[in-house]
Amino acid sequence: MSKMAKFCTSAAVALALALPAAAADVTAETVVATVNGKNITMGDLLVVKEGLPAQYQQLPDDVLMNGLIEQLVQQTVLADSVEGKLTKREEIGLGATERAFLAGTALERVAATAVTEEAVKAAYDEQYAKAEPGKEYHARHILVPTEDEAKAVEKAIADGGDFATVANEKTQDPSGKTNGGDLGWFGAGMMVPEFEEAVSALQPGQVSQPIQTQFGWHVIKLEEVRDATAPTLDEVRPQIETQLQQAAVQAELAKATESAKIERTEGIDPSVLHNQTLLNE
Repeated sequence: MSKMAKFCTSAAVALALALPAAAADVTAETVVATVNGKNITMGDLLVVKEGLPAQYQQLPDDVLMNGLIEQLVQQTVLADSVEGKLTKREEIGLGATERAFLAGTALERVAATAVTEEAVKAAYDEQYAKAEPGKEYHARHILVPTEDEAKAVEKAIADGGDFATVANEKTQDPSGKTNGGDLGWFGAGMMVPEFEEAVSALQPGQVSQPIQTQFGWHVIKLEEVRDATAPTLDEVRPQIETQLQQAAVQAELAKATESAKIERTEGIDPSVLHNQTLLNE
């Protein structure tokens, strides 16, 4: 091989080594930096990038990559400086962080597989489509601080007073002072239990006796009742998905707990929780 050919071959090899790796050639294990013999990989960068706020994710690729590498280099240098030198408190804290992360990961995996279209539709049918329609109520109320004031309101209405007029004059509910105490339409679970129970016992046009709740004393007039319209699947999809995830998580937690060998130490005085000096021993 001529000297010129050898030179060209060597130059081509050197150029190839100097070029950045093509995106298709990079894997999660590709090393992007080494600190004290410890590799920082492309996978490390990607995991950190996932947790960045949106404004940082939109930085130019070269700026973002250099920033991530620098962040991980600094973290590695600092981590090395305390490796093997952690206090008892710090070692326990590190273990607690790892345990919480692993537990959270386990639950996230369960939740991720709990929501399927079939499960969502089945839950919707059970809760809404096939269920007996509930009731919705249109009512007014007058809120006062004491039972004696509520009884006086009740008497004023029984003596022929117009409910809306009395409400505008007497109610302590700010939103009811200009609309005759009108609460609009509401369904089950939208009012405190005592109020809801009182409303459901009335017939349209009836006025209740004074009812006490956490807000004070109420006199209630039921205006109308109608069958509640079932929401569409899309309207309640987020709630149903949350219910499915919560149910799956609880089931998995119960299953894992039941299959685990758990031994609890008895006889430890709970007041020891206040003794933080144990972490300094």
